[in-house]
Amino acid sequence: MRDDRKNKDEKLKDQGSGFSRRDFLKVGGISLSVPLVIGPRTIRIAGQDVKVYGPGKIPISLNINAKKYTAEVEPRMTLLDTLRNELELTGAKRVCDRASCGACTVIVDGKSVYSCTMLAIEAQDKKITTVEGLMDGDKLHPVQQAFVDNDAQQCGFCTPGFVVACKAFLDKHPHPTPAELGTGLGGNLCRCGTYMGIRAAVMQVARGRAVTQAVGLRDGHETQANSLRYSEREGGQNA
Repeated sequence: MRDDRKNKDEKLKDQGSGFSRRDFLKVGGISLSVPLVIGPRTIRIAGQDVKVYGPGKIPISLNINAKKYTAEVEPRMTLLDTLRNELELTGAKRVCDRASCGACTVIVDGKSVYSCTMLAIEAQDKKITTVEGLMDGDKLHPVQQAFVDNDAQQCGFCTPGFVVACKAFLDKHPHPTPAELGTGLGGNLCRCGTYMGIRAAVMQVARGRAVTQAVGLRDGHETQANSLRYSEREGGQNA
């Protein structure tokens, strides 16, 4: 009977990747018996070196809102749990915990991400922005101010995720169409139904940017025209 099992393992090893059931059990036994260590260890599986983290806590470093944070977390801990439980950045909310509602949205390297589905160790060496990092001192971010102006929140539980998602969306689409707006914010849900206020807030920010750009262009044209007139006048006097 023992020989039969051995023959089956050898047969599977020949047919597959070279990693038999017996090898798997050996690796599992090693993983359980090795003492908890800091940092990854390397084991060889199917001819390749694979880093294994944990099962204990490991040190990580995160770049959040242009500041460096350090913590020791288990490899299985999500970015959301790390933000809330380890770093006391509680703006991102845990609601569905399965990437369905967007209440935990943060920005990672310029893209909106559900922090409940990203491991903290995966977020290392990336630029992370949470709702706490949007304000400039005591001044609200334009998106936050627009939410206030348009009464775009009720219970407020989804609001931080929506604000961050709107910020990321407007960075990519500074002058969105209604269709782009509907698609771009489709990953965030508001159970209170404040969608009209949220859309109005986004459009307010977009209009403000358009006005700012128009004023800048006008001022630029006026400066250019004044410089031209000055040059012509100076040239005439020198002649």
